[in-house]
Amino acid sequence: MSPNPQWDVPRALRVARLFHLVCGVRDACVTPFLTLYLRQLGVAAPWVGILMGTKHLIATCWTPFCAFLAKRYQKRRMFLTGSLLSSAGASLMMVLVPPVDRNLVNHFCNGSSRVATTVLPLGVTQTVIMTPAQGSVSNHWAGAPNHPGSRHTRDLDTSGFPNGSEGTFSGLQTYLVGSVEGARTTTQGLHLVTSGLRDNSQKGTFEVGNVTPSLVPGSTALGGPVNLSKPQGDIQTPDHSSKGSPWTFILSLGFVVFWELLAAPLEQVADDSLYEYLDFVDATDRNRDLWVWRLLGVSAGVCGVAALVGYLECFLVANGPQGVIYFYSYSLVSTLGLAVSTAFPIPRDQQQGPSYKAIKALSLIRGDSRLILLAFTVFWIGAAASTVQDFLFWHMKDHGSSELVMGFSVALGLLGEILFHPFRTLLLRKLSRVGVLGLGLGCLALQMLYYSFIWSWWSVLPVQILSTISSGALWWAVEASIEDLASSGMERSLSIMFRGHFYGCGCSLGSFVGGFVVLRFGVAVLYEACCVVLLLWLVLFLSIQPRLPQEQRINYSKLLAMEGSDSSDSEQGSEGDWLVKAMREEHSDWKG
Repeated sequence: MSPNPQWDVPRALRVARLFHLVCGVRDACVTPFLTLYLRQLGVAAPWVGILMGTKHLIATCWTPFCAFLAKRYQKRRMFLTGSLLSSAGASLMMVLVPPVDRNLVNHFCNGSSRVATTVLPLGVTQTVIMTPAQGSVSNHWAGAPNHPGSRHTRDLDTSGFPNGSEGTFSGLQTYLVGSVEGARTTTQGLHLVTSGLRDNSQKGTFEVGNVTPSLVPGSTALGGPVNLSKPQGDIQTPDHSSKGSPWTFILSLGFVVFWELLAAPLEQVADDSLYEYLDFVDATDRNRDLWVWRLLGVSAGVCGVAALVGYLECFLVANGPQGVIYFYSYSLVSTLGLAVSTAFPIPRDQQQGPSYKAIKALSLIRGDSRLILLAFTVFWIGAAASTVQDFLFWHMKDHGSSELVMGFSVALGLLGEILFHPFRTLLLRKLSRVGVLGLGLGCLALQMLYYSFIWSWWSVLPVQILSTISSGALWWAVEASIEDLASSGMERSLSIMFRGHFYGCGCSLGSFVGGFVVLRFGVAVLYEACCVVLLLWLVLFLSIQPRLPQEQRINYSKLLAMEGSDSSDSEQGSEGDWLVKAMREEHSDWKG
């Protein structure tokens, strides 16, 4: 036990690790799957991009302001508990958002059997021809999709359709025909592909086995009825139309904006509090790996909530959009985080007076061409990363991936980043900061190119190992460059500026543009475009970096560390002068 309970550092670190772990699980419950849930509601790609871009923009602008208020008025504990409690309630508002078509039932559960469904984007209609066998018909569908992303099924009664005529299903959402009114002639519709359609004329029933949803070229009359026995065609990108009722989008946007205003300040307020707490006892440099606990929480949470959606949702949700359990889980884990936040370390003697470090950081960036180039690099990284967060799961879903596979793909990249972290110093020493930045950008571009060629439900998993470099090593190089280029005491302010503002603005732009690219060209073309942009910026970065002025900076922390050495100020000659030694060491590091 520490003599001063206020500075019980071991206890504070234990609470901080637990808090980061819980917050990681909390964020993983919804953030990776939010755009997938919006798609199931029927929100089209452009509206999803606008919604996610607005979300990133609010976090970029609102978070620093709330952190400033919490510090200025010494209300950090209130901000932590208030953010956790209010965001837990605000997340449940998303459950109230209705699908695009209220008549379309997209979730059937009957005991342990169910069929998972997907609502098509705004303006998409479904029409199907039903031609019963001769005689009395007692129609019901049997069989289940035979692919990894499918769910259990139940029999669907269709006895209400007239014999020998066309019927229109208003309740069946999966494995039907999608069409867009007024679409271009080049637009592809979403059609049903079946294998094993059997007609039993004696029983008067249709039996469908091995039903596989696929994307085939549209028929001659786009939006016209399509025969269920249409043969399988080439896989195409589905159309994400932006037409239809806007109310689902408006309600989603309003709820997400309100939710983000409440949840966004949590991370920075907690980090500021912990940083000041550790800085009072000079323990900040020795405890910089707390971010590992957040990544562990995200890895566990994203797999856990995906498993819950796959196996427990029918017991919790009678009907409604698939995925509402994301928000229930988020609310439950937020309540757990609320209990942990009561013991979170917050210094009692907080620094008083206004802080102008953000203005100083902007002034420092404006005066250093290398920081400007680094800021643009982080901006493009954010733009590319947002397209992965927004539309990668759409792409995987189109190829039959289940939520569990999606969650495992995220966890695989994060765990690889954690395991690769011990090699951080060695990698930066061998390749230099510029080399690691170039390597990270190249790996990120390669990862984007690979995403555009996904061909199966599992094919995204092998490339996730590149996340150790395209995410982990890339940010190591950015942080190392910031530490080298920042003036004394400005390292953390610059890091917040890069991660919060430049990266957030890039994410916002990437979401806004990405939605319209998906609407016009498809998800695969979006990732190909991201690959081209990253490669062009990589070439520009490597060509500009050597031409920038290289200024030598003295690392004052090394000077202070050497001040306590055995060398005496009375020693004669430059060899005994600690200041000269430090300058020579700094010069040799810079030359290397």
